[in-house]
Amino acid sequence: MKVLVIGGIAGGPSFATRLRRINEDAEIIIFERGAAISVASCALPYYLGGLIKDRSAVIERTPEILKQKNNIDVRLFNEVTQINPDDKTVAVKNLQTGDTYTEDYDKLVIATGASPTVPEISGIHDANNAFVLRAVTDADKIKSFIDEKHPKTVTVLGAGSIGIEVSEAFVDNQMDVTIIEQTGHVAAPFDPEITDIVADELKKQGVHVILNESVKEIQDHGHTLILDDGSVHQTDMLFLGTGVKPNSEIAGAAGISLSDDHHIIVDNHLQTNISDIYAIGDVIETTSLITGKPIPSLLSSAANRQGHLLADMLNGSPLEYKGFISAGVSKFFDLTASFVGFTEQTLQQMGITNYRTVFITPFDRAYFYPNADRVNFKLIYEDQTGKILGGQAVGRNGIDKRIAELSVAITGNLTAFDLPSLEIPYSPPYSSTRDVLNIAGYVAINQLTNQSATIKINDIPDDDLKNAVFLDIREAGKPVTGSIKPTLNIPLSELRERIDEVPKDKKVYITFRKGLGPYNATRVLAGKGINATMIEE
Repeated sequence: MKVLVIGGIAGGPSFATRLRRINEDAEIIIFERGAAISVASCALPYYLGGLIKDRSAVIERTPEILKQKNNIDVRLFNEVTQINPDDKTVAVKNLQTGDTYTEDYDKLVIATGASPTVPEISGIHDANNAFVLRAVTDADKIKSFIDEKHPKTVTVLGAGSIGIEVSEAFVDNQMDVTIIEQTGHVAAPFDPEITDIVADELKKQGVHVILNESVKEIQDHGHTLILDDGSVHQTDMLFLGTGVKPNSEIAGAAGISLSDDHHIIVDNHLQTNISDIYAIGDVIETTSLITGKPIPSLLSSAANRQGHLLADMLNGSPLEYKGFISAGVSKFFDLTASFVGFTEQTLQQMGITNYRTVFITPFDRAYFYPNADRVNFKLIYEDQTGKILGGQAVGRNGIDKRIAELSVAITGNLTAFDLPSLEIPYSPPYSSTRDVLNIAGYVAINQLTNQSATIKINDIPDDDLKNAVFLDIREAGKPVTGSIKPTLNIPLSELRERIDEVPKDKKVYITFRKGLGPYNATRVLAGKGINATMIEE
């Protein structure tokens, strides 16, 4: 069996090395148009920031090692320019010599990944100080520019994960950083409960953030930015963190089915619509394990697992790819932000509305243990059934652990009803006797069994907006939160003593606050015969 692999960054080498371990006779060739294979792309911001000092550390394998240890033929600077399914060949161009040739195959694996998008801004192609970051050669260019030009200021377009991670690298290089984001919040696709905390961290670290604004024009070879509001912004350097697009052009040209957003569509064996052609990694659209609907498969961890599984399937194992959950984690300066499944924002974009949310802020360890800090945790689950749709968390310790546990719960088809039963290891330095997921489950069950009523802000009746009591339970010195103006303020710590101040002849809403406070307030009120509804925002 002769197997060709197009792409050598994440999924491609994972597939090839696994196939070799279980099939010594297969002929395996990897084509990579870049300068290196097995690059840990997610590590590049930390290399730029100086945390990882050795460039070779971000290159996990070399062609020489793969040839020596795995008998895999790796061809760098070789770009596959055409796939010919009819005669099962590919056309290849050697980018160093310009020579072209064809290679036949029995099985073809497309692992071409994705590339950074360059926004259509007037003057952007004339900028000589603009950079993206996907390949190790991109990191080389950025590092050389910083070492040679010594830029004092840098502007980052896009406040997603890559934009924030690279901003930290620039701060570590003693640069003044400005992020320009066209939406109203940073750190998409996280929801506001998480992004507000990330925004505060950026401010604390001295990063300037401009929201709800875009660059209309770039002048002076990238040094002058004209924003949509007409303001002018000067910068020594530009970084484009405006998203990625799948590298699916040659697949589409070969008649392989693509989704509307140009991802390669694969089945549960990771096969395309054309026999003997498979695809893995960022370039594919697969099925959500949560909703059963189509979903892009991003993240290098998924690509590696898909590669391993595909090798087993091509070698005859009766396995199937069950689908993609989507789980990720990012370091945002001193914070860790992590997610699994769908965010509320994404669900709304998909038209899914039959869900509820829990947002809690328990301690990451026993509250009495030194340096105990908060885990800001959001759980999203299906109304009625309690099916877990997603989760997010941000904080300083144990964040990825909680989201990883939730990912396992989703994989195992557990629901919110099961979360209180999870036996999570306890010791004061690491957790509380009731850990974060246990508490989230208790709150969700209270909502599902109508022990506590919640309502989304847009669902509050107009008559109630005029006549109901909106109770704010904030303690003295705490800021007002949420969009609803309170009509009554009684701190939670005083609610029992001042219960008579709450009218019993009007509907009562608890204005939005993060954490368990609103729930505790509803239980105090319920104990006195007053039914209150918590507002979700």
